[in-house]
Amino acid sequence: MMDIKYKTISDIISQLRKEKNLTYAELEDLTGVSRSVLNRIERGETKRLEFKNLKSIAIAFPSQYSEIMECYLQEENRINTLFEVLEEVTTCEKNFLLVPKVAGRILELHTVETEESLQRLFGFTRTVNNDSLKISLYSLIVKFSRERGVPHYVAKGLLQKYLIERNDLKQLEESFRMGQEVLYYTDFLSREEKIIFYFRMALHAKNINKYNECIELCELGLPLETEDTELKTRAYLAMINSFSHQKNYEAVEKHLDIYEKMKNEFVVETAKITRAFTKARKREYDVAIPMLRKYLGELGKEYRLHIADELLEIYFQIGDIESIAEILEKEEELLPEHPRTPHKYTTVGRFHRFKGFYQLSKGLLDEGIESYAKSLESFGRVNALEEKEKCMQDLLTFHIKVSKSLEVKHIIKLKEAYE
Repeated sequence: MMDIKYKTISDIISQLRKEKNLTYAELEDLTGVSRSVLNRIERGETKRLEFKNLKSIAIAFPSQYSEIMECYLQEENRINTLFEVLEEVTTCEKNFLLVPKVAGRILELHTVETEESLQRLFGFTRTVNNDSLKISLYSLIVKFSRERGVPHYVAKGLLQKYLIERNDLKQLEESFRMGQEVLYYTDFLSREEKIIFYFRMALHAKNINKYNECIELCELGLPLETEDTELKTRAYLAMINSFSHQKNYEAVEKHLDIYEKMKNEFVVETAKITRAFTKARKREYDVAIPMLRKYLGELGKEYRLHIADELLEIYFQIGDIESIAEILEKEEELLPEHPRTPHKYTTVGRFHRFKGFYQLSKGLLDEGIESYAKSLESFGRVNALEEKEKCMQDLLTFHIKVSKSLEVKHIIKLKEAYE
């Protein structure tokens, strides 16, 4: 590939044409740009080279595409044209490395007010389809806004970056810490942005077992949202479940009464389940078990796994082996084909752990190890380290109890699943 070390588009076009031994007529055929325009470009007589012509030339020489574009960036000062360039380089993955360079050029323009360039770049970034590009652009917006003292775009950039990064189920702890940075800038967010942030963070906190944070974040969002939106309702349920995990059942009952009045189609079923779970966690099994068994057959498939999980927890505590076997036999109808949430992945992992424990207790070593491997894989999907450690503790306890070492094939399977 030719090494281009020229400062102007004119130099590049001239060198390309001469090295490839092209006439203006041949270059016209190759690029679709008229020979008269090409001649003026090469002579440096075009003060404002139109991007459509530059783009055609760059596409005709793919190995020099990036160098041509970077050279054009140095010469171009029109913000509208630079956004044309930005749109062009965000449409093809091989050009993604140019994106921060084009965006940086837009922000550095002295002909445009800082607020305007930030506003336009922020708006453009929201239309980009590739998440990694969005993160790159939002990071650039945040960095530039900090340097120029524009806190509301620091806030907006951090928020949008967080809302993307929180979807990486293997980095939930890290993305939550990044979301916490937004807490220092909430005064610069709009009411709508605050609502989204507080409720999304509350749900996030619940998924990583940060129950105090879930409650606090939800309570920050509730006064701001007057409508019973789906997001608010789901965050409210997460808050109730956080109270339940803290064994604050008085708060659970109080907030369930409010929750049941919310106007969302999933409220009735989830309220029933939560009341049954509360009875179970208060060890009122004589009430909880009939309720849960009834709901296991009645309610929608999306709830059955969680109901089964609660029943298995109870049955293991009371030693009801027959009922444990009955639940485990329903695996096919209980487990989702494609889990989509951290909570669902964790509950799938728990089901396999329960199954593995049961199989080992029955002397089914191969089957038990297979179930524990599946459990570790599910927990690994959301980086649930505490749950993975519980699996390993189960296996260690089993090893000590039976005084028998695991076979090499079992160790390899578990190691692969753990990693």
